[in-house]
Amino acid sequence: MPDSMLAVFYAVNVKPELRRAFVDASIFEAQGVISEDPGVFQFHFMGDKDDPNRFYFYGVFRNKAAFEAHRDTDVYKNWWGAIEPMLAGDVETIAQMRSLFPTNKGFEAQKPGLLQW
Repeated sequence: MPDSMLAVFYAVNVKPELRRAFVDASIFEAQGVISEDPGVFQFHFMGDKDDPNRFYFYGVFRNKAAFEAHRDTDVYKNWWGAIEPMLAGDVETIAQMRSLFPTNKGFEAQKPGLLQW
């Protein structure tokens, strides 16, 4: 599946006293990623059900090049600069995946709806 999209799934732990600032910065970043990054087709920011200081990020990118380009955007660089000191430990890579469903066409069709937060 060389033309399937690339999905990434990460987890982070945040210092409890910086939780609110981290959430605010990450929601702002997620909105910017969807609206300004043409190579991103899904971007989810979720909190752990049992641990209020553990968070997950799931993103779907056109391909590896789009994923790498995402890390060079101002949105990402500004977010990372703001939140890196808030982290309690390293970023945990849970998985990198290839899309099976929806198809690329399906992801492309869904993206405009993601802009309606």
